[in-house]
Amino acid sequence: MKSDPPEREVFRTGGGAEDLAGYARAVRTGSWVSVSGTAPTSRGDVREQTLDAFRLALAAVEHFGGSVGNVARTRIFLAAGCDWQGAAEAHRELFAEAMPANTTLFVAGFIPEGVLVEVEIDAVLS
Repeated sequence: MKSDPPEREVFRTGGGAEDLAGYARAVRTGSWVSVSGTAPTSRGDVREQTLDAFRLALAAVEHFGGSVGNVARTRIFLAAGCDWQGAAEAHRELFAEAMPANTTLFVAGFIPEGVLVEVEIDAVLS
């Protein structure tokens, strides 16, 4: 006998790439929250962009009632050759107490011009 799928809720910030590509900023399925790749809205060095992007992604987790303490995994995608240490400092500043699993990678580039970093978050709500 099949069971019903877990409760699923979609969070959209609206417009732009979400409409163009047909995706949501984040999806909650049961207690699991997955936040789509999130680019910064500010332009500055990689540390500033990483802080901005993670704050935007954390806002999606907060939309579902979570917080930084619920973050289980982060991913940081960096433009080739940029300051990975600046991104690491930003990650430590935001997540040192939560200590999520993390993957950090260099990539070929990003669609928005001037973007040095894009981030993802997975969280588990209580």
